[in-house]
Amino acid sequence: MEIAAWDEMALVGVVARTHGRHGEVVVNPVTDFPEERFAPGGTVFLEGMPTPRRLRIRDRWFHGDRPVLAFEGIGTLSDAEALRGAQLRIPEEALRPLPEGAWYEHDLVGCTVRTVGGDELGAVAALEGPNGAQRLIVAVDGAEIDVPLTEAICVGVDPVAGVIVIDPPEGLLEVNR
Repeated sequence: MEIAAWDEMALVGVVARTHGRHGEVVVNPVTDFPEERFAPGGTVFLEGMPTPRRLRIRDRWFHGDRPVLAFEGIGTLSDAEALRGAQLRIPEEALRPLPEGAWYEHDLVGCTVRTVGGDELGAVAALEGPNGAQRLIVAVDGAEIDVPLTEAICVGVDPVAGVIVIDPPEGLLEVNR
């Protein structure tokens, strides 16, 4: 089975720190489905050269709302420490279909943001914040503008066309510059 290129994979988590002495790590999930995504027997990938490195999940439990993962082949504190800060990704085709009106972060990053009046602001550089309170971080002339990702403001989201149309309340764009 051929492994997808790193840039063609979707981010599902970031290793925050080690946990215990036997190679376990705490993960900051970047998924609405951490129970499913990080299930024992599942696979995630780390960036590697020339291809991403496959890691199979041996065990998983939760510490608060974050999964603690044990990987096959990672059995010591030193092994786990080497993973700190690493992104965990999966091939995009392994992503679960989302309901109408929901998008994955990688679907929105890079989209052009325009106002309902037709003014082009810039491109989405990132999404920040927890689910339900996310903001688009829009790169505008060397600066960033935070735009709440809400139906009232983001009135048209078309990731296929690469465009997000916003209807910002008065002052929103100026206060965020």
